[in-house]
Amino acid sequence: MVRIPGGRFRMGSAEFYPDEQPVHEREVAGFLIDRHTVTNADFAAFVEATGYLTVAERPLDAGLFPELPEEDLRPGAMVFTATAGPVDLTDWRQWWRWEPGASWRHPEGVDSVIHDRMDRPVVQVAYEDATAYAAWAGKRLPTEAEHEYAARGGIDGARFAWGEEAYPGGEAQANSWIGRFPWDNRGRFGATPAPVGSYPANGYGLFDMIGNVWEWTSDYYAPRHTVPGAHAPDRGARADLFAASSAEPGSATPRRVLKGGSYLCSPDYCLRFRPAARSPQAEDTATTHIGFRCAADA
Repeated sequence: MVRIPGGRFRMGSAEFYPDEQPVHEREVAGFLIDRHTVTNADFAAFVEATGYLTVAERPLDAGLFPELPEEDLRPGAMVFTATAGPVDLTDWRQWWRWEPGASWRHPEGVDSVIHDRMDRPVVQVAYEDATAYAAWAGKRLPTEAEHEYAARGGIDGARFAWGEEAYPGGEAQANSWIGRFPWDNRGRFGATPAPVGSYPANGYGLFDMIGNVWEWTSDYYAPRHTVPGAHAPDRGARADLFAASSAEPGSATPRRVLKGGSYLCSPDYCLRFRPAARSPQAEDTATTHIGFRCAADA
């Protein structure tokens, strides 16, 4: 882990997406954070030690999904699938599919394996899985503010973790989508997570805080930032009632904030490989582009 000194920074952005507003000063106490995301090797050690079964490896609760036929209640997860050509970018169902048998061991389905990906971020982990691993490791998940503060690497207020340009000198600084989304990927690793540490570390010596995989944080999602008291250090605390208000309309499942963007972030669709960017995700959902790293009090 790396110790991040406490301080104040400008959180959010007024340039891109509404939920990144308002830009405000946020105070963060010193904390520790993993140098890189939890890998398949790390998670395998946890499962071997505890026998833990992830959310994606359990059948869906018929009581929560009464409209689904029995065959659709089988264990599984969401898998990204590149399209054959240009599609309507307002319909995410064009490139996401529910895949029975997909899990952290088989990220794209039962025919996929991870024995040659042990140095890559573990994916297909829901919020419950990430918190279970963190507890086993004697750690916790970072708050949204901690993640953004650490991702900036000491560069306060810049668009990207490395400055103002997305691709300085024409070079990618993180594993994001290069080409036309969701069908033409010309990136170094294609449409897949890269081994951790494949791109330069930021100013704090942290790898892949931007791009590669979205990362779970402990904060409930709200469509705008909640600005704390002017001198109150942020720890991401939320009243229990906020969990219900953070759920997507029509659902009782709370949503948490994801940070950092992923290998699927593309300037022509999702310009979210930035420190200020954020995304809501239901706690019970696992996908091929979501992972996590842990934090701890200093």
